[in-house]
Amino acid sequence: MTAHILQIEYTEGEAKKIGVVGWVKNTSKGTVTGQVQGPEDKVSSMKSWLSKVGSPSSRIDRTNFSNEKTISKLEYSNFSIRY
Repeated sequence: MTAHILQIEYTEGEAKKIGVVGWVKNTSKGTVTGQVQGPEDKVSSMKSWLSKVGSPSSRIDRTNFSNEKTISKLEYSNFSIRY
């Protein structure tokens, strides 16, 4: 479990660096789920990082982004790790 927590901490750091808000969480299936909100260009940057770079020692087999929509205001004030 510690390795997974460390890896999603990299995701949290990257999200804060890019300037998006939302959350990320490891699943029991060994995958990661979450929600990202922010300006379209910043969300695109985060999606690119999640798809191509990811955390050190992570293996990205595929990414699936769903439920994409335009929102009138952010639902989160920061980016966090959920447990």
